[in-house]
Amino acid sequence: MGSRSAKTRIAHLLCELVVRFRAVGLTKDDAYELPITETDFGDALGLTSIQVSAILKELRRDGLIKSEGTTLIVEEWDALKNVGEFDPTYLHVVR
Repeated sequence: MGSRSAKTRIAHLLCELVVRFRAVGLTKDDAYELPITETDFGDALGLTSIQVSAILKELRRDGLIKSEGTTLIVEEWDALKNVGEFDPTYLHVVR
């Protein structure tokens, strides 16, 4: 993950969370509660909260995600997977 761009790392994590949360019944379609801060995201991915904020804004502007309070909604799953270079097979769950 470390050699990927910041945008790719964030998109990958958002995709992984959809798959993991879906596996345990914590999603509704491709939406899930994500009550963490941009600082938490940055800490997990080696980014600043400013970088995280800018990239999330870009993903929203591109129509890939949207948020309503602490709910994150993946609007364009295939596009987000492509940006995140995400292949869920390593998680061994069905998506």
